[in-house]
Amino acid sequence: MSSIHNDFDPTYLRQHRATISPYRALISAQKELVRDAWHRLKWDLRPDARQSQRRLSLDRDRHQGAKAVILCNGPSLLKTDFDSLRGSFTFGLNKINLLFSKCDFRPSCVVSINRLVLEQNATFFNETELPLYLSHKAADRIQFRDNVRFLHMVNSHKFARDISGSVNEGATVTFVALQVAFHLGFTRVALVGCDHNFAVQGKANATVLGKGDDKSHFDPNYFAHGVPWQLPDLDASEMAYRLAKGVYEAFDREIVNCTEGGKLEIFRRCPLSEFLQAA
Repeated sequence: MSSIHNDFDPTYLRQHRATISPYRALISAQKELVRDAWHRLKWDLRPDARQSQRRLSLDRDRHQGAKAVILCNGPSLLKTDFDSLRGSFTFGLNKINLLFSKCDFRPSCVVSINRLVLEQNATFFNETELPLYLSHKAADRIQFRDNVRFLHMVNSHKFARDISGSVNEGATVTFVALQVAFHLGFTRVALVGCDHNFAVQGKANATVLGKGDDKSHFDPNYFAHGVPWQLPDLDASEMAYRLAKGVYEAFDREIVNCTEGGKLEIFRRCPLSEFLQAA
């Protein structure tokens, strides 16, 4: 998960030192940079890493000037008219395959980075022929093949316009999908099912066990009945979304929110039908 903190979170504030030391901050930053560089070096030495980087370089701007839809995992996703998405490029996230039993819609590709999700959904990721953009941390679990691209993940608070290097993990897989979409060249990207609101409350990033049916995602079995998952960090997610919005706008691109309802107000609201019909 993201290393971004909510500076007003009481738990974080109680754990923070009473004194301010720029030396300590510098040492901490250097340690994180060295750690990221070391992990990147180890990753770069792997054959599947080099092949992924080549494939990602070839993918860059493949859809230049086009528009795409990112299917997020909130309950409102089920309000989507999936028939209207036929012919559009769509990103599925994490356990989007749980939707497949409900309709014949299939996304153009799938993005997943969370360790627990990658473990729980490994069978699907190993069997599907859909293009996959997965965290490099899954390389020992997910078979590397023609439809797989591994993304080297870091916690640096930046937006990767070229994902053939490293990608900011951010606080939500949606942020990673926005980086992938930018890399592929899409100039207008819509979010659907991005409720930015969860039925389960608790400490951000804490790992909990699902109790009963999952009411925070589009499928009741998403994280349910004892399945472990990490609670969202909505404040850090908003910071990541604002970063993505700024980068897209700096390059004359746009992210719009086509979710029905929900609590995400960072991006301009737009009906999905209007987004799809626009030139």
